[in-house]
Amino acid sequence: MSRHRGDRLTAAGDAVAYQREWFRGLQEHVANGGRFALVNADTPHEILRAFDIPYVVNQWWSSIAASRSGAQRYLDLVAERGLPRDSEQYNAIGLGSVFDSDPATAPWGGLPRPFLVLGDITGDVTRKVFDVWGEQEGITFFPLENSAEPEMDGEWWDALPHDWERLTGSHRIDLMVDELRELIAFLEEETGSKFDSTRLAEIMALGNEQAEWNRRTRDLLAIAVPCPVSVNDSISSVMVPQWHRGTEWGRDAAEQLYREVEARVESGSALANPERARLMWVGRGLWFDLGFYRHFEQEYGAVFVWSMYLAIAADGYLRYGDDPLRALAARFVGFHEHLYVPPMSAEWYVHQARQHGVDGVVHLVSDDPRGNWATTRALEAAGIPVIEVHADNADDSSYDVDEFRGRVATWLTKSVLSSDNVEQS
Repeated sequence: MSRHRGDRLTAAGDAVAYQREWFRGLQEHVANGGRFALVNADTPHEILRAFDIPYVVNQWWSSIAASRSGAQRYLDLVAERGLPRDSEQYNAIGLGSVFDSDPATAPWGGLPRPFLVLGDITGDVTRKVFDVWGEQEGITFFPLENSAEPEMDGEWWDALPHDWERLTGSHRIDLMVDELRELIAFLEEETGSKFDSTRLAEIMALGNEQAEWNRRTRDLLAIAVPCPVSVNDSISSVMVPQWHRGTEWGRDAAEQLYREVEARVESGSALANPERARLMWVGRGLWFDLGFYRHFEQEYGAVFVWSMYLAIAADGYLRYGDDPLRALAARFVGFHEHLYVPPMSAEWYVHQARQHGVDGVVHLVSDDPRGNWATTRALEAAGIPVIEVHADNADDSSYDVDEFRGRVATWLTKSVLSSDNVEQS
């Protein structure tokens, strides 16, 4: 099979280089007496940005550790303190960093000690992990409730940017606004600075611009045949700027990604030639085996045209409104449901699969996300072949690369490439 690898996206390389330099600056900031916060991905970072408080995203740090063979170092440190190393690893890896006595030898020089940990409580076990953070000297854990809505509108993605009050529920937004006001009061006391709602409005506007560029990129890739961009590059290009959401750099990086993808589409660039199958990766990134995706591009002409990272960046963050604090609350109240709770999650995955013309879905099932069964069932009911593969995306202690890739290869050959709906090479 002839193949075209293409060069790495400039946007991806630029984003990683920017983050590395930014993180080096953060380490120097802390070494000189400055402070920073550790935050969960699904929390309102914009409040911290309004106070000019730097923050590190917990899941980003876990992905860095996992991709550079550092996850076991941190899980071992957790286990040494009598805590489970095989539960909530995506959160426990970050926790392990606070016990690291020699961070200079850790990935990227190690994670400094935060003064604040901001987390959303999606379950009892998650709460316990973050409670341990809060027991450490000099660290405050600020929890945010994760409310539930018994009646949900399954098709939310088009209406959500403007109709978020109805779709999310006013009572749930009220709760989050109250919690954000408590967080603001805490930060005002800690920093001696007053919260500026005008500044928050500017941050929200930049975040919306960034999301609009991500939406353009997602929609362009959905119809681009053959696919010109590897999922590895799209993840790096979109997620690093996401952690700088509400900045001019984050917005401009999202535009850079779109412009580069547009140029590749116009030039007819292809990852695989021929492109024999379009695949969807449902679940978190397989951080310790990023070569997995390229293996199937090169060996089978099967291209992963979708991941949740670009898709949720396109559909999950847009919130327009005159009250920036309320719009921010609405941005995160239902975030977990969009990815993991049916019918909102299941119908979105089916919609995305159809929009991207996928021939099959590889569904990574970890222990902690809920609703996996509903996602698989909905995709199969829509006539799309699905393989469930079970692994923790950041903990490679039980991962067998040959067995994992072999299972997917067998499924791909028998259930996707053999289908009459997929053109054979």
